[in-house]
Amino acid sequence: MINFQIRPDKLAEEMADYSRKLGHGIENLIDAGEIDTGVTARTAVYKEDKLVLYRYDRPEGVEASNEAPLLIVYALVNRPYMTDIQEDRSTIRGLMDAGQDVYLIDWGYPDSSDYALTMDDYINGYIDRCVDHICEAHGLDSINVLGICQGGTFSLCYTSMHQDKVRNLVTMVTPVDFKTPDNLLSAWVQHIDIDLLVDTIGNIPGELLNWTFLSLKPFSLTGQKYVNMVDVLDDPKKVKNFLRMEKWIFDSPDQAGETFRQFIKDFYQKNALMAGEVEIGENVIDLANITCPVLNIYAQQDHLVPPDASTPLGGLVGSDDYKELAFPGGHIGIYVSGRAQKEVTPAIGEWLSKR
Repeated sequence: MINFQIRPDKLAEEMADYSRKLGHGIENLIDAGEIDTGVTARTAVYKEDKLVLYRYDRPEGVEASNEAPLLIVYALVNRPYMTDIQEDRSTIRGLMDAGQDVYLIDWGYPDSSDYALTMDDYINGYIDRCVDHICEAHGLDSINVLGICQGGTFSLCYTSMHQDKVRNLVTMVTPVDFKTPDNLLSAWVQHIDIDLLVDTIGNIPGELLNWTFLSLKPFSLTGQKYVNMVDVLDDPKKVKNFLRMEKWIFDSPDQAGETFRQFIKDFYQKNALMAGEVEIGENVIDLANITCPVLNIYAQQDHLVPPDASTPLGGLVGSDDYKELAFPGGHIGIYVSGRAQKEVTPAIGEWLSKR
């Protein structure tokens, strides 16, 4: 039989220890200083409107072993420095260590002047011009593309329309089937009047979307983590890393109204990507047009993009070189966990270099 009785002396000891950690932790929080956003040196090589295309700097004299550069296309939601959050937890550095020459699109912060931007503007406009810039800089006709979350969906659409410019495609935690039974976010959005929402407020505030995501797991994402935080407060390095993550979580750009309208209505409410009915500009997206090698990476405990939302991709693309990689973690852990640094980025590098 388990004795649940708490001894007074033990309770007093735990409370004293908690108070000590909290008091010491407040000092570490005050001394944390400025929280950086991205830790790897990079150079802006192309700019257009709010967009900046970065190339990550390799150590002097160290060339990439893969001749084809890799362009990372991140989601419009949140900021791409999640891929480079700290020195020992950086997807960017892992890819560079694996021999890749890495570029990344930073979408910036849309404002009211960007309300009318459409998915066509983002995909056939911004992404295509970034790809052209990289191809011209390297004297190549095609490059490798890594799309993350919504950026992965954008990358699938882009490759379907511009297969000649994509040598290999990697998708990470990328939704394809937007109506799986375990997709709580999709269930929430099915009956929202998106036209009324966008017509009323224009651009969608980043804070609104951020609190929506946090509400998917309200206890663990808004309460439990701050209780657990006390256990790391006596370590200045861990405090800094915790604050980096907090900064990223609440660093949420607004969403261009017209792009948000189409993405939610066509992808979530109509599930049109699965049906081959998404229209981007003058093109209808047919994933069977994707004939290049595809590596699809998903997280087994992902609450935003459940595995069943990602794995249907294999049955839709036209490639005869399709591979899946399942990561035993969540939507964020696939970038920042120690296991991801050992397994995911080396696997991407090896897969790309073989092709």
